[in-house]
Amino acid sequence: MGFSSILCAASNSILSLFILCSCFFGLCHMYDGLGYNTFTVSSFSYPRTTLRPFDLRYIRVDLPPWFSSMSIALNSDVELDAVSIKKAHESMLPIICFRDGSLPLPDVSNISLNDSVLVPLSNGSFGGIQSLQNVEQCFPMQKNITMKLTNEQISPGAWYFGLFNGVGPTRTQSKMIVRGPAYSFSANVTVEGCTTSTTWGPYCNQTVDPLSCVPPDSYFPAGDLTGAMSYNQTNQNVVSCKSSFETSCLGDGEQKVYSLDFVGVAEQLTIMAMIQVMTAAITVGINISVAPLSIRSPKVGRWYIAILPVNISKELGGTRNTTTKVCYSMKTQVHECPIGKAGSNCTWERYVLQTVLRRDSNPFESYYLPVSGKVSADSANFPLEPLVSNSSYGEKPDDIWTYFLLDVPRGAAGGNIHIRMTSDTNVDYEVYARFGGLPSLDSWDYYYANSTRSSDGSMFFMLYNSSKEKVDFYLLYVREGTWGFGLRHLNATSSAAKDQTIMSVSLERCPKRCSSHGECRVAFDASGLTSYSFCSCDRRHGGFDCGIEIVSRQGHIWQSICLIASNAAAVLPAFWALRQRALAEWVIYTSSGISSGLYHACDVGTWCALTFNVLQFMDFWLSFMAVVSTFVYLATIDEVFKRAIHTAVAILTALMAATKATRSSNIVLVIAIGALGLLIGWLIEISTKYRSFSFSIGCCLNMFDRWQTIKDWLQNLIKTFFRLFRWGFMLAGFTALAMAAISWKLETSESYWVWHSVWHVTIYVSSFFFLCSKANTVNNENQGTPVRSYELARQDSFSRGVERVA
Repeated sequence: MGFSSILCAASNSILSLFILCSCFFGLCHMYDGLGYNTFTVSSFSYPRTTLRPFDLRYIRVDLPPWFSSMSIALNSDVELDAVSIKKAHESMLPIICFRDGSLPLPDVSNISLNDSVLVPLSNGSFGGIQSLQNVEQCFPMQKNITMKLTNEQISPGAWYFGLFNGVGPTRTQSKMIVRGPAYSFSANVTVEGCTTSTTWGPYCNQTVDPLSCVPPDSYFPAGDLTGAMSYNQTNQNVVSCKSSFETSCLGDGEQKVYSLDFVGVAEQLTIMAMIQVMTAAITVGINISVAPLSIRSPKVGRWYIAILPVNISKELGGTRNTTTKVCYSMKTQVHECPIGKAGSNCTWERYVLQTVLRRDSNPFESYYLPVSGKVSADSANFPLEPLVSNSSYGEKPDDIWTYFLLDVPRGAAGGNIHIRMTSDTNVDYEVYARFGGLPSLDSWDYYYANSTRSSDGSMFFMLYNSSKEKVDFYLLYVREGTWGFGLRHLNATSSAAKDQTIMSVSLERCPKRCSSHGECRVAFDASGLTSYSFCSCDRRHGGFDCGIEIVSRQGHIWQSICLIASNAAAVLPAFWALRQRALAEWVIYTSSGISSGLYHACDVGTWCALTFNVLQFMDFWLSFMAVVSTFVYLATIDEVFKRAIHTAVAILTALMAATKATRSSNIVLVIAIGALGLLIGWLIEISTKYRSFSFSIGCCLNMFDRWQTIKDWLQNLIKTFFRLFRWGFMLAGFTALAMAAISWKLETSESYWVWHSVWHVTIYVSSFFFLCSKANTVNNENQGTPVRSYELARQDSFSRGVERVA
């Protein structure tokens, strides 16, 4: 509805030679040619950026009215083919979306993903301006995207494209773990423009003749330039606009383009023409009148009017004559109503809504109140009855309209317009919304008639809890600029005077305040010119407004129980460590289980004993320490060396937990540190037990004795190594550790609670088996040591006794 394309035709065969075509911010005709009247308006380079799963980026490009083309060059490391695109779930599919005027939002509706997402992206993907006005186009991300869009395909103004690494309701859901493929991209955007405002086209080789408008004498009576006397009346004002050339002549296929700027809301645009067909000898069809072309409620902005004669030779009997010309004179009229009035006869009421900023709120959050003394400005709500129009067009009781105009400021395209109406009995109003002009039954962008008739199928229209007594809906990510709202009063004659309807209009950041299931956050696009809002939902909800229940309440309870209770498996290694009087290991295992339970209790939203960051640090740090302590415990070395290893490991794991603790590589790194600690312990043990081993000079002279000694030493070392462990428990420990690795690998955002609970159990059970695998062996070589120590003690005590006696 936002695009106006009118083809003028008539029964007269001569009139079929002409095409009058007007477009809002664009032309319907493509002119192929080459020219060099362009220059670079802006060039933007977006550096290499990585999008993690469910991340997004918005890029805004401003196109001035004189732009000619926009070039986009995007490079990424995405590798997708047609088969993988069809198999991929939307939450795992990287896509790029385009939208004119505001930010794309593919999460709201699947309409934009059903068909176009499977179509390769190219210049031909953009059929015209109409396809991008109130909808968005999304395409699968590709490795290289290069395209050039001209002013025949897209319109001037703010233009957005968004890059999404997965879409759908789960994108805004808060997750305990985020895993999935990430991709990086870089982009370059260049905007080319025409050197002069009187040229147009992709190569700026089409001359544009601007129409000059002259207000009628009634605007400024008696030299009064204020226009206050006549402009406050109810009579419609007509502004005439015409070209600087009285008459223009065109040959077959030649085109003439005119431009007309609308800076305010107008009721009607009328285009009139007088046509003559000229040959070298005679004049054919003198003073042929063309029926006026009328456009109701033209949108604010620049309009282009193109005139193109076609098939002149065919209409003149099939003889092609290059000297045949079509001459015409054209003028336009802009019909405007006085301030505060609207409608065909300027009898309906029109109000400007004033912006009132909210205190202590997010940027651009505000509500709107009519500029009128009929209602109070003390509240964000206002009654409708004192404001509605009293007369109808053609005396139709169901055709009474009241209009409101509001402005969405620059940079607020990521906001949402919220409309609410409540009544004591029934809401007897239909609501129509239109960007850039006044809406009507034939021209609107969004509308609400009743609970069954509305724009609820639109991807940027969201209806909430509406009934006969209440109307509540949002327009999502609205465009910057002027918006017109029309209220069509139903059953005006039967409505009781005591009925009162209260209305409120506001610009809000997140719909329904994220439905009380999330937090509203504000961010900026890459240029920093547009702020947009989004909801960060809790564990159970998702969607653009956190209104979709992804996990039921009962399911959430079971998930919480599994994640918290599974840490009870830490009792097994803690019990064994306490039984073996390994008090340091007992403290670590016990603290690790408790901190992990507290962390997951806070993570699922049950209860937070400390702040989330503190609990997360304690969980990861003690888990790292528990893994390394298991390895160090298996080494039969003195407590002095164990304390030294524990101290060094505590420093390293604390640094790991404080900096990017959730990295997947940390698990491998911790196991490597633990294995290194065990290896160091074994080396210390071997060096202690076999430090007396040496080769004598005589032994070195006998090669056979030398190799036999080395062989005996190695055999004794291997026997000692096998005597250190109970290999049944060791095999069980490795089996449990393999199960833990498999469960960690299978973790996804949806199945995290299942496999991470299995991870808790298996990792603690593997530690328990590893602790049990350590054997209490006695080295035969050292069996005499306690005796020698005892004898030394006896000798020492005896000698001291002798001295005392002496």
